[in-house]
Amino acid sequence: MAAASLIAAGCGSSGGSGGGTSGTGTPTAGLPVLHKIGKGEGQLNLIAWEGYLNPLWVKPFEQQTGCQINAKYAGSSDEMVALMKNGGGGVYDMVSSSGDADLRILYGGDAHPVNINLIPSWKDFFPAFKSPPFNTINGVHYGVSLQWGPNVLMYNKKSFPTTPTSWSVIYNPKYKGQVTVPDNPIQIADAALYLKTHNPSLKITDPYELTQKQFQASVSLLAKQRPLIKKYWALASQEISEFKNGDATVGAGWPYQVSALRGIKFPVGSVIPSEGATGWADTWMLAAKAPHPNCAYMWMRYVSTPKVQAEQAVNYGETPDNKLACPIMNQLQKGSCEQYHANAPLSYFDTIALWKTPLATCDNGKPGCVPYAQWVAAWNTQVK
Repeated sequence: MAAASLIAAGCGSSGGSGGGTSGTGTPTAGLPVLHKIGKGEGQLNLIAWEGYLNPLWVKPFEQQTGCQINAKYAGSSDEMVALMKNGGGGVYDMVSSSGDADLRILYGGDAHPVNINLIPSWKDFFPAFKSPPFNTINGVHYGVSLQWGPNVLMYNKKSFPTTPTSWSVIYNPKYKGQVTVPDNPIQIADAALYLKTHNPSLKITDPYELTQKQFQASVSLLAKQRPLIKKYWALASQEISEFKNGDATVGAGWPYQVSALRGIKFPVGSVIPSEGATGWADTWMLAAKAPHPNCAYMWMRYVSTPKVQAEQAVNYGETPDNKLACPIMNQLQKGSCEQYHANAPLSYFDTIALWKTPLATCDNGKPGCVPYAQWVAAWNTQVK
């Protein structure tokens, strides 16, 4: 967890990738870093969330650097971890990793240390995203923070003329066959967050640090939800299609899907319900065996600038890490700085439980939490 003092300093994270292992080094901590960005290699192979490589900011980068971007879109953090195995296999250069994948990549020896001094705009990041626990271990950086945002409740305004205020709608039999949620084991945390409010006897304090009893209650809730599900979506475009075609009327999604649907004038609404929401804080992480390191550094330098941060924030619907992006966001879309909380009010951060890797060792250093491998097993055998 990022400390409250970091949040008060200007921006913050209600979660990281903690878990009690941040005190140990990673297998790649001793690898040498670049001290100067050299000539670009002409190519850059990126593993990304859908929507992160928009031509709006990709094309200018390619023109400026001569580094042609080859995109591999992943539908889940698990897929990103798999693609980054063996340091990217000498194929992939970087991944837009989220908090539920970071530790697995770092401690799997699949990320390369980064010389953050070669990223000038890093100094303009909000304090909590300069050296956060999800991409910086023992002072060693493995990438550069990018953006963050919530997993929101999406709904068709025609089906819900009144804005729903609780996640209970995605567990309500009334909407059988109309619900869509991510095909992702980390969805168990969403159920845990819901139960934190609606079943206080479980005493859930952190949706990513669950005892066996808390974990099983969360899994059971999702198993009961299964008959209501129209589709478990893997790619954002799948959820967009589900809403667009009328196959789904309510579900869990990202601001990106909301923005895309509004872009085609679809009557979609979104809300962070009363129970709060899970969310993500992403990092462009460098692969241990990146074949195009100079282009990778050029990319990190480019996407950290206020203009590109603002463009991605407005187009994707998330919050930039560069504090100078706010006025540019408002130039691109009036009121977007406040809309996407780039002015960072503390009350907003308090509603978001950012993804992190569930580990057997809890953040307090004690054992007893259910590790991520069991989350995967339960998702595949008990939920779906």
